[in-house]
Amino acid sequence: MLTSTSEVYGDPLQHPQKETYWGNVNPIGERSCYDEGKRTAETLAMDYHRGDGVEVRIARIFNTYGPRMCLDDGRVVSNFVAQAIRKLPMTVYGDGKQTRSFQYVSDLVDGLVALMDGEHIGPFNLGNPGEFTMLELSEVVKETIDPSATIEFRPNTADDPHMRKPDISKAKELLNWEPKISLREGLPLMVGDFRQRILNEDEGKGA
Repeated sequence: MLTSTSEVYGDPLQHPQKETYWGNVNPIGERSCYDEGKRTAETLAMDYHRGDGVEVRIARIFNTYGPRMCLDDGRVVSNFVAQAIRKLPMTVYGDGKQTRSFQYVSDLVDGLVALMDGEHIGPFNLGNPGEFTMLELSEVVKETIDPSATIEFRPNTADDPHMRKPDISKAKELLNWEPKISLREGLPLMVGDFRQRILNEDEGKGA
């Protein structure tokens, strides 16, 4: 199984993104090592499948969140959650109007199991089609953690995709899979875990 990524679509000109879309990727940009690395991995997987008969499965994973993520891994959901709990401003890059789709980790696990249990190679988009701007995500985090939380705007990062939303028609049809947990249902489960670990971290510093 190859856990690929929605980043293979780059800054997409097609919305939502289907598996048949080849993407719009800058091959020499700051994000290229990740984007092109995953695209190369898909290429190699398919070469081994066609050339040597290796059985492969390819999942293109969209933004995923849940308990036990690293507190400071740089991902937008964990960033916002950790910052709000710590009473720090939530960092929004650019104007905050870029969109992402967020799936809860158990939905992803179910999708990966369905992929491995099935007979279809893929690639399959595994993500939640619910689409949020960064500003909308920050509002959900505020509702969940602290209504008084604030936002700090910073310059956008290079080659940051403007839109990200999976078309999961293929996974629905061939894997009988679709996500069940909405952002407003899943986020509190992540927040409870983060809150406890940040509390433990603070107590450790105090000691």
